[in-house]
Amino acid sequence: MVLNGPNLNLLGTREPEVYGHATLDDIMRQLIDEGALFDCTVETYQSNYEGALIDQIHRAAHEKFDGLIINPGGYTHTSIALRDAISGVDLPTVEIHLSNIHAREQFRHHSFIAPVAVGQIVGFGAAGYSLALRALAGYLNT
Repeated sequence: MVLNGPNLNLLGTREPEVYGHATLDDIMRQLIDEGALFDCTVETYQSNYEGALIDQIHRAAHEKFDGLIINPGGYTHTSIALRDAISGVDLPTVEIHLSNIHAREQFRHHSFIAPVAVGQIVGFGAAGYSLALRALAGYLNT
């Protein structure tokens, strides 16, 4: 399952110099197609609401998904609840960010998600989702 947090629905128009020109729908369609190369079914979800993302994390565990890829957006730096949901379901999780959060404003340097993720991919734009899928598939196959 691929989860996208707040404001990612604005991709393509929101600060394209930082986040690129591709829309979230474009990126997710490509990722779904790429999943077939790894014999993976990729389901995507975006919400601007923290609780809705947490509900999807719980659903992923209940429905026996193999893992999560999450771009928590601004919740990266603020949401202990999202962190606890990931920790509570014990699904391997890859955190992804289009921009390099460690090279941006100081408040973006801390991630509540990173300590409960198997890895973090930052700064590669839309290609980061593909990298995350490959990393998660590799992790699951070891």
